Amino acid sequence: MIEADRLSSVILWGPPGTGKTTLARLIAGATSSAFEPMSAVTAGVKDVRDVVERARRRLAEHGQGTILFLDEVHRFNKAQQDALLPSVEEGLLTLIGATTENPYFEVNAPLLSRSTLFRLEPLPDAAIAELLDRGLRAESATAADDAIAHLVDRAEGDARAALTALEVAVALSRGGAEPGRVTLADAEAALSARAIRYERDEHYDIVSAFIKSIRGSDADAGLYWLARMLEAGEDARYIARRLVILASEDVGMADPMALLVADAAARAVEFVGLPEAQLNLAQAVVHLATAPKSNRSAVGLWNAQADVRERAAGAVPADLRDSHYRSAKKLGHGVGYQYPHDDPRGWVPQDYRPPEVAGSVYYRPSDRGHEREVAERLRDLRGDPPTDDRDD
Repeated sequence: MIEADRLSSVILWGPPGTGKTTLARLIAGATSSAFEPMSAVTAGVKDVRDVVERARRRLAEHGQGTILFLDEVHRFNKAQQDALLPSVEEGLLTLIGATTENPYFEVNAPLLSRSTLFRLEPLPDAAIAELLDRGLRAESATAADDAIAHLVDRAEGDARAALTALEVAVALSRGGAEPGRVTLADAEAALSARAIRYERDEHYDIVSAFIKSIRGSDADAGLYWLARMLEAGEDARYIARRLVILASEDVGMADPMALLVADAAARAVEFVGLPEAQLNLAQAVVHLATAPKSNRSAVGLWNAQADVRERAAGAVPADLRDSHYRSAKKLGHGVGYQYPHDDPRGWVPQDYRPPEVAGSVYYRPSDRGHEREVAERLRDLRGDPPTDDRDD
């Protein structure tokens, strides 16, 4: 559309440094229309009306159209956006609006409906690296691989931020031992951020240390490894998933609230996002680390799975089968089943498994935390002897 000079009104939506203004400049250089740039931060209704008047005169006198580039269009209030609408509707102005905010919330529906929405994504690492390489050539400078990697990692898809940091790093390198060669120290100083080694091997090692620290009830160590991961840019959703798993595998019924806390932290990561969700993850780490530990529910599942894999799969006992459809009782389904709520105790002794595994005990609760109460209740029901305090 740009090359054919047939661009209609568009909204460019994307995070900073993804090329919204660059696209507008490309359009300005390629179009035969007059190009009117404006920032919604400083412009008002009067400025809009002035642009409209110039566009009307230009079209009448020279037959030339007008493209209005409105940066930060979400900063315009409703009245300011309404002032644009008639001119866009009649084709007097072709609007190019750029915004970092969701236009469905920030741009008037009539204006949005008359524009094509383009979603710009953060630039991939390879694109950022290519831009940095071009920047180095423009500055007649070079850079160490680890310095480039640090600048790429910290840019988070923002080309403007990457090039700004590179400019500072090159300036710093001029006073170094190798003038014009950007080192990792220069990149760190330019970003005021230390590069943290976190490659594939470190990823798995640090996650392992993180889980083992929480399992070992060391809240300080858990927070340290959490901080290492967050600072290195680890995906917060991955951290949250591991905490949810740990809540059931290592805390389990010793503190049933642990799973709720871990799940709430995972939801906060999605709902709140970083950096604020770091606080939710920290709370979950402290809760899980300081909670009483038990892996008995996990061990119970593993033992049951071993029976499923190694023993014959017995048929569902007739009294436990579905009896809600017609003729089920004629087949003996549900016959003999005792409804626990009909008993004053709320429980009746009956077999709920096939005979092949009827005697297996999979879940043996510990005597820690809430699981102590569970153990006592099950001992009363089963008539089991007390269990020791060790996990299997």
